[in-house]
Amino acid sequence: MSKTIITISREFGSGGRSIGKSVAEALEIPYYDKELIKQVAEKTGFAPEYVENAGEYAPGKSILAYFAAFSGRADVMGGMNASDFLWCMQRQVILDLVEKGSCVIVGRCADYILKDNPDAFHIFVHAAPAFRADRIVRLYGESEKKPEERLRDKDTRRKVNYKHFTGREWGRCQNYHLSLDSGVIGVEKCVSMIVELVRSR
Repeated sequence: MSKTIITISREFGSGGRSIGKSVAEALEIPYYDKELIKQVAEKTGFAPEYVENAGEYAPGKSILAYFAAFSGRADVMGGMNASDFLWCMQRQVILDLVEKGSCVIVGRCADYILKDNPDAFHIFVHAAPAFRADRIVRLYGESEKKPEERLRDKDTRRKVNYKHFTGREWGRCQNYHLSLDSGVIGVEKCVSMIVELVRSR
């Protein structure tokens, strides 16, 4: 029996996380974002905060990566550095979740990890900088950085991390089955389009 596996990669502020959650609710299947982070944290011994942020930092380049070297479970890391160990454990958690059944997974390079899974449907959500800048201010409030700088910073980290672990270009349309501009289409319409496409597969 086939499963419905949906991975959602997204530019910061594009609404990909909200879209993923709504799609999962509409299809009545599990949604993995914070829960995935929790499981990876339990498996590695890393703090959940580190696991959540590590996917957006170039391995070995950030202060988070430095402190992670002292917070993981050294007894089970097998000589790997913190970033590589986290990647291996994260990959295994994703593969285990997919084995259990249908689900929606946001981020975590899941599109690459499941690239050979015939049941997986890979989506990339993006939008113009102005749309995303306005959205992050409304959702997350003001900060010391200008919203445009926050977008560039977050997306650059995601690109570097993705390239490091997958060897592929983050956001390249050939890596996904569907690419959606949430600023033009609208978040709610993106949800309905994904649900309709998945149900018709």
